[in-house]
Amino acid sequence: MFRMTAMADDKRTVSFGFREVAEDEKSRLVGQVFSNVARRYDVMNDLMSLGVHRIWKQALIDWLAPSADTELLDVAGGTGDIAFRFLERLPSKTGGARAVVCDINFEMLAVGRDRANERKALDRVAFTCGDAERLPLPDATFDAYTIAFGIRNVTHIDRALAEAFRVLRPGGRFLCLEFAKVDNPFLERLYDAWSFNAIPAIGEAVTNDRAAYEYLVESIRRFPPQKKFAPMIQAAGFTQVKWRDLSGGIVAMHSGWKL
Repeated sequence: MFRMTAMADDKRTVSFGFREVAEDEKSRLVGQVFSNVARRYDVMNDLMSLGVHRIWKQALIDWLAPSADTELLDVAGGTGDIAFRFLERLPSKTGGARAVVCDINFEMLAVGRDRANERKALDRVAFTCGDAERLPLPDATFDAYTIAFGIRNVTHIDRALAEAFRVLRPGGRFLCLEFAKVDNPFLERLYDAWSFNAIPAIGEAVTNDRAAYEYLVESIRRFPPQKKFAPMIQAAGFTQVKWRDLSGGIVAMHSGWKL
């Protein structure tokens, strides 16, 4: 879980990787990280996960099992990966299925729009800039809300979850794909070695920004494990909350329903 403490001048602080920063600074710092790497973000995902992130994201869509009329909001998904997989699952344009991608970062959204244009999908997916904690969208608008590898970057997880609940229609579903807690000690050692050594080095070589990927690795370790994150989803109002571990718990998919 993000940790909040008080500074000497009464400013609140939260975790930014392994550092503590002023509460009102985290959003800017996270934004800078993703602005710096936006154009190489998808390439880095392939390199960091050895391509397995594609399987994880497809598993998210499989669990969502959208219908021809599903209206999806994908938050913190600027480059469009989840939205495009959603649309590919529903290739027919006869239904009312559509996707809205909301991301706080303009550079990431620009990449997503370019990809949507290449796919001739701009009539089925919209891109809007907004904060996960203050979504610029009306109440009870969407059938499904997804967030993949984004919720650990928000300043207040509880506020982001509350916003997810607000914008979903009754009967709507929340799905989150996020890095998780590995239980197998041997796998955990391998994962730590790869994360703390290989990923920052790859980040430096591909994006010329080692610090961005050091932060991303650290933010994973600061995110609450599955057993602690699930009650936070419940506290936001969701029911039937459950999770599924993937790849030995390297990532987990969390699900909840708004009744």
